Amino acid sequence: MDRAQKTELVAELNRNFAEVGVVVVTRNLGMTVSQSTKLRNAMRDAGATYKVSKNKLAKIALDGTDYGSLSDMLTGPVGLASSIDPVAAAKVVVDFAKTNDKFEIVGGAMGATALDVEGVKALATLPSLDELRAKIVGLIVAPATKIATITQAPAAQLARVLSAYAEKEAA
Repeated sequence: MDRAQKTELVAELNRNFAEVGVVVVTRNLGMTVSQSTKLRNAMRDAGATYKVSKNKLAKIALDGTDYGSLSDMLTGPVGLASSIDPVAAAKVVVDFAKTNDKFEIVGGAMGATALDVEGVKALATLPSLDELRAKIVGLIVAPATKIATITQAPAAQLARVLSAYAEKEAA
């Protein structure tokens, strides 16, 4: 990797750190290509990314961002899982760590707030932004649905009564 490629990689990582809501640092000791591909596909499906980079370049990219606390965690072969949704990357990482013993969670950060392993696991238990939005919409729509049902009930009863009278006169 020449100097221009390194500079471009550092700039890309820096942009990524500026945009994301959470970064989770993982250690992957001896994962196979298929396991790594499975993890990357799960990340992509959740709207997250997973990158393996040189620790020195990642530390340089952390400068000037809120994620400076991650520099202490960047030792050995690590990967960086990140997502705009503060829960998505943590959920995928925790789920993948349950099924793969060669993959461990080192820690993470949500902006300036550093997270240990337990913090990442706690973050993974929270509902995602889409789930929260769905709950809010459900709460907003429920009263309107109940009002519509209540206002339609008398009309339906009146229609049944008129139908019964019509059937009675027809017979």
